[in-house]
Amino acid sequence: MSPLQYIRASLALIVAPPLTIVVSVLALLDLTFFRKSPAKALVFPRMWARITCRIAGVRVRIAGLENIEPNQTYIFAANHVSQFDIFTLQGYFPHDFRWIAKKELFRIPIFGTAMRRTGFIAMDRTHGRAALKSLNKAAEQIAGGTSVIIFPEGTRSRDGRLHPFKTGAIMLAIKAGVPVVPVGINGTYEILPKGKLLADSGEVVIRVGTPIPTADFTSHDKQKLAGQLHDRVRELL
Repeated sequence: MSPLQYIRASLALIVAPPLTIVVSVLALLDLTFFRKSPAKALVFPRMWARITCRIAGVRVRIAGLENIEPNQTYIFAANHVSQFDIFTLQGYFPHDFRWIAKKELFRIPIFGTAMRRTGFIAMDRTHGRAALKSLNKAAEQIAGGTSVIIFPEGTRSRDGRLHPFKTGAIMLAIKAGVPVVPVGINGTYEILPKGKLLADSGEVVIRVGTPIPTADFTSHDKQKLAGQLHDRVRELL
């Protein structure tokens, strides 16, 4: 890493926490007193992500948008190798979408409230009745017209390779009954792999595949859909 990139990466790391608070406050103010629109308030997390990418020297290019309809509800399923997957998707993916995040994040003061008010979906990752209730509620929100992005691997890949998809994420797609779109994120592993603190500069290419209809799948088909989706994402990497 060059001295200049070391400075840029360190600055991105230092700026991230206060920038997160500022953006959360702005979103809450906008939702409470001004435009009062969750969709319009997404401009603030988009700004947060783009500023972080620009400070770190990360450029983003998106290919395959002709495969999706702008006003259609989808579940976007992407590989996950880096924290910069979130920054690049949040900052540059043009489709109106929300994140599904673990419920613990919604307990963080200001940040959690902003997430909830802008329509992000909380997910209980424990097992049992609470988790099933959380899954059903998320599926209802998606079926009602909220597109989301999920990482079916469940966590970041340590070696940069695509790992098997967990069936919990696949069940969400089946229950929601909306098309699932494979997304391949290329370049973020080289920028910031898991376990590394400072980001390198570079270009990220996000490739969007063709939607897979889920209406004909049932819970018994979850392994089949997981395998089909996994293969489609791998083709985009």
